[in-house]
Amino acid sequence: MRCLACAHYCQIAPDGFGICGTRQNQNGKLVSRVYGHVAAIHVDPIEKKPLYHFMPGSEILSIGTLGCNFRCPWCQNWDISQATKQRNKPKNWGQKISPEEIVELAKKYKTPAVAYTYNEPAIFIEFAHDTAKLAHRIGLKNIFVTNGFLSKESFEYIKPYLDAANVDLKSMDDKFYQKFCGARLQPVLDIIRRFHDAKIHIEITTLIIPGVNDSDANLRKISKFIADLSPEIPWHISRFFPAYKMADTPPTPLKSLDRAAAIGQQAGLEHIYIGNI
Repeated sequence: MRCLACAHYCQIAPDGFGICGTRQNQNGKLVSRVYGHVAAIHVDPIEKKPLYHFMPGSEILSIGTLGCNFRCPWCQNWDISQATKQRNKPKNWGQKISPEEIVELAKKYKTPAVAYTYNEPAIFIEFAHDTAKLAHRIGLKNIFVTNGFLSKESFEYIKPYLDAANVDLKSMDDKFYQKFCGARLQPVLDIIRRFHDAKIHIEITTLIIPGVNDSDANLRKISKFIADLSPEIPWHISRFFPAYKMADTPPTPLKSLDRAAAIGQQAGLEHIYIGNI
């Protein structure tokens, strides 16, 4: 079976899983093993997503499941994002909760929005869709925090209910995406353009990793891509800290973040924020 959730378009053999480790071919039916389960649920400041130009000052309900369609060796949430790729898949796929219960929690805690975050929402697109549809029905906003590797089909599926997104643009080098993420660059650029064309509020985040994606040439290409879409799109330059398979890599020097910000300013970006400092 071909899975349409993300831009991998995995072909899944009987009883097999896609790259994310959550979507299974069960007797000829594609099943999401994380539908109705969350691995993390919190009330967070919206600035933590990070979103600075959408409902600033709000506290929002944030949910995430297990699994991811990337394999980034620096992932801060690797314990949930990579759990489904182990040979012995987890027996406990998270806390059971329905879309209706999530919306009721948002009402209980008086949060004006639900964010689909912590791991990649494309891999639980049906769960996100059903929750977002109910949330919109009572006037709540919906936010994706995503690596941008959604399929065209997933984007069209969620678009009517999506109000804002923060998209990771990790590099402008396709070989980088292949080597570190197990993915490709072009679908990420395409989805950013789709968000922008659909007038869904977007902000872009780039994690600056020493010796990996911090070259002036790469930062110039990222800045130019964003500025060509709109100089008003906020760019979040985030500081790397040692984690997961890159625990021995030192944190990003502050001067590297300042240099990235200066490059963004030269490209004409109007809203640049340095984070994780």
